[in-house]
Amino acid sequence: MLKNFFLAIPIAALISCSTGESTKVEKNDETPEAQVATSHDAWSKNATIYEANIRQYSPEGTFDAFTADLERIKDMGITIIWLMPIHPIGEENRKGEKGSYYSVKDYKGINPEFGTEEDFHELVEKAHSLGMKVIIDWVANHSAFDNVWTETHKEWYNLDSLGNLQPPAGTDWWDVADLDYENPEMRAEMIASMQYWLSEYNVDGFRCDVASMVPVEFWNDCRDSLERVRPDVFMLAEAESPELQEKAFDMGYAWEFMHIINHIAKGEMNLNDLDNYLAKEDTNFAKKDYRMYFTTNHDENSWNGTVMERYGEEGHKTYAVLAYTIAGMPLLYSGQEAGMDYALEFFEKDTIEWGDYQLQDFYTKLLQLNQNQPALWNGTHRGSFERLETGADEDVYAFVRAKDDSKVIVICNFSDAPEQVKIEGMPDGIFEALFESPDLSALTGGYELKPFEYHVYYAK
Repeated sequence: MLKNFFLAIPIAALISCSTGESTKVEKNDETPEAQVATSHDAWSKNATIYEANIRQYSPEGTFDAFTADLERIKDMGITIIWLMPIHPIGEENRKGEKGSYYSVKDYKGINPEFGTEEDFHELVEKAHSLGMKVIIDWVANHSAFDNVWTETHKEWYNLDSLGNLQPPAGTDWWDVADLDYENPEMRAEMIASMQYWLSEYNVDGFRCDVASMVPVEFWNDCRDSLERVRPDVFMLAEAESPELQEKAFDMGYAWEFMHIINHIAKGEMNLNDLDNYLAKEDTNFAKKDYRMYFTTNHDENSWNGTVMERYGEEGHKTYAVLAYTIAGMPLLYSGQEAGMDYALEFFEKDTIEWGDYQLQDFYTKLLQLNQNQPALWNGTHRGSFERLETGADEDVYAFVRAKDDSKVIVICNFSDAPEQVKIEGMPDGIFEALFESPDLSALTGGYELKPFEYHVYYAK
C-alpha cells in the first residue's frame, strides 16, 4: 500500500511525527505469510459494509422489515451486512427501557422483539440470494448479569472479593458482567456458541465488540475453530491492534483516521497529519490486512455527535468522500443515506426518519466506485496512493489511487472559504467525473474550489 507515497517521504520521519500512540510492528511483506491471500479474498477484495441497527431501522424494528429493504441496500453497492447484536437483552441492571444490545442474555438466542428464528433464517437467505454476506455482532468480553451462564457457571466470570458478578474493570458498564478468560471451559463454550451461528444460521462471520479487551490467544484459537466450520469466515475486530490482524481478524477499525478528521474539522490538526497516519498504517499493518474507514457508526452517532455536528452541514460530504476513497473498506451506517442529522437513542426505541433518502445517490456513487475500481480495493488487491501538489494552502487535499489501468483522482477543499488550486502531477488518461465536476484540464490550469467542494474522477 501507498508505494508512491513512500518514494516521496522518508518513513522514519513520518513515524516520528505521527499523531497518537501506536506500537510499531515490523512487517516483512515479502514473506509468504504476508502474501498468502485468505480464503475470503475472492468475494471481499472489493467489498463494502453496511451496519444495520435493527431496532431503529424501521417502526417495527424487526428482521422482516429490514429484509424487505435488502434489495435497495444491495443496489447501493453494499456487499456485507453487519447486524448489531441480535441476541436477547439482559433485564438485570438494564439501562433504559430497551437496554443495550451489548448486554447479551443468551449467546444462542434471538431477541424476540426482532422476530423469530425463521425470520432470521429468511434474512440471511435473502441476503445470500442477492450476493451479499451477513456478519453478526459478537460480545465476547462480557455478558448480561442474568445471562444463562451466570446461573450454571458463575465460575466463568471475574468475581469481586465477595464472590459477586462485576462489570469489566475501569468501565461504567454496570449492565454487564466481566467474563474470565483464564477459564478454559468458558473459552471453549464461547467458541462453540460462535460455531453454532455459522452452522445453524449460515452467517458469514462476526464483528467482535471491544476485541482488544479479550486475549489475542483466544481469538487465534477461535479463528482456527471457526474455519473448521466455515473456511471463508470473515472476522471484523472493533480494535486497531496489528496483533489481532496477524491471524485472527481480517479487518479492524481505522479509529485513528476518524479521530484525525474530527480534529481537522475542529481546526486542531491539519491535512498533513493524514500523511503521517497513512505512513504509520502502512508500517504497522501487513498488505493483507483490511482496514475499515468511516465517518460515523452507532457509537459515534449516539454518543459523540452526528456527522453534521462533527464536520458541518456543508463539510460532512467532503469528509465522506475522503473516507470512502483514501484507503480500506468503506462503512455506511443505517440512516446515513437518509441524511440523518440527529443522534439515535441507544437504550430506547428511536426509529430512523428515512424521508426521501436525500444522500442515497451520493453514497451509491461512492460505494459502487469502490466495487468497480481496483485502485480502491482491499488488502493485497488495493492500489497505490500518491498525494498531489495543489498549489493551495493546507486546507486542500488531492491524491491519486492507482492499480494497473484503474486510476481514481480525488480533490477536496476542507475549508469554509474558496481556495485557488493548480493541480500538478495528474496521471495520463481519459477520466470521467463521478459527481458534477469541471474537466480535469481546468484544475491543472488553475481553478477556484468553493468551500468544501470535492471532485472525484476515474479512468475510463
